[in-house]
Amino acid sequence: MNIRTDTTLLNAINTEKLTAYYELTKPGITFTVLASMLIGFILGSGSEISYMTMLHATIGTWLIASGTAAHNQFLEWRFDGKMKRTQQRPVPASKISPKQSVIFSLGLIFGGLIYLLAVVNFVAGIVSLLTTLIYLGIYTPMKRISVVNVFIGAIPGALPPVGGWAAATGHLGSTTMWILFTIVFLWQVPHVMAIAWVCKDDYSTAGFQMLPKNDGKGFKASAMILPCLIALLPVSAGLYLVGMNSWLYLVGAIASSLVFLYYGIHFVFKRNKSSAKKLMFASFGYLPAVWAFVIIDLLLL
Repeated sequence: MNIRTDTTLLNAINTEKLTAYYELTKPGITFTVLASMLIGFILGSGSEISYMTMLHATIGTWLIASGTAAHNQFLEWRFDGKMKRTQQRPVPASKISPKQSVIFSLGLIFGGLIYLLAVVNFVAGIVSLLTTLIYLGIYTPMKRISVVNVFIGAIPGALPPVGGWAAATGHLGSTTMWILFTIVFLWQVPHVMAIAWVCKDDYSTAGFQMLPKNDGKGFKASAMILPCLIALLPVSAGLYLVGMNSWLYLVGAIASSLVFLYYGIHFVFKRNKSSAKKLMFASFGYLPAVWAFVIIDLLLL
């Protein structure tokens, strides 16, 4: 009876620990990174996709993206503990120690980097390394220094499709690749600003320099959000203009961009938590919708 009880308790502890490590990798964000990388890989491959290379690129990117997310939580765990939104993350909630998190995260980062360099190609590995260095070395500390962190963070956030393109082609010289980069870059500004507005009290408590903290009426946030949303209309159409996708993608991308813009305009007029929350949810759906239209277009036309 005691042996069974001890075994059950041990299994529960192991399951809780594994769940905590899984949460440390921010699976939602990591999935978004993988989706963007795969779009870059598929478009870069053209008519001949190497599914084995795609698998290797996915494994390597998953490792390094998971490690980057985990190391970010190690760097910010003291601040996460001050915010309601993040205080239950593994490290501030004491599910994993800071030492365990840094060993785990660095193991994933270096493992993913070595994997990409050895199995995929040098350029893909360097793009992933650059993504991690900018995210952890510049963006993460900048969040406590200046509101421009939004634009700095958008750079590593927009690099996954570049990494996917590099994995497929071994080079970076393509208009299509930079269109993908720009789509993700522009998307991130309203996405992050909406989240920052909804959670501005939390961010202020933790000392993060997000724009809504010093923008009570929302005019500055509106000035950052609206131009990016307007720019998404021609930029998202770029894949059609360069001949990468057909009219089906164009219709879907423009429709998605118009819906996103609608909620952005709604925020500009209202500038309150409710309109920010609607914009936030619109941002959650925008990128998956555009990527879905890319794939549907390639499959049907």
